[in-house]
Amino acid sequence: MSVYTRTGDKGKTGTFNGKRISKSSTLINTIGSLDELNSYLGIIGGLTEIQKNIFTINSILSGAKLTFPKTETLKLEEEIDAMEKKLPVLASFIIYGGTSKASQIYFARSLCRRAERSLVKLEIMDQKLIVLAYINRLSDYLFTLARFTNFRKKVKEGTWK
Repeated sequence: MSVYTRTGDKGKTGTFNGKRISKSSTLINTIGSLDELNSYLGIIGGLTEIQKNIFTINSILSGAKLTFPKTETLKLEEEIDAMEKKLPVLASFIIYGGTSKASQIYFARSLCRRAERSLVKLEIMDQKLIVLAYINRLSDYLFTLARFTNFRKKVKEGTWK
């Protein structure tokens, strides 16, 4: 099977339910934003389960008859809580940076926030709130993971007041 189909050459793409929609639609922009995030998580490495969740979410957005479990959001919350117990309490805004890996994770967080803003615009899915909660929590998770990555490497956080 070839990677190209020529079916998108006129600016439309297909969904799981067989509809053809504009590649500039809010839906496809949202799917694209999540795909960018997913690709960048691949650069960071070690976040395969999250990447699989994003594939599931994009499939749901594309009309696949799948569900997204609320338990995935709870897993992120548990991991955030575990990391926060070891981290210093935030007293002010921090400057994103530190180690190369932490900086990449901070950037992934910004990609996640962009995808979340795009997702909010959609009004087409029953599972929107479950997926939206997951993406919101994922940005919190990535923020905390970046802080924790610096903490483990003993890199002090810069602050802004």
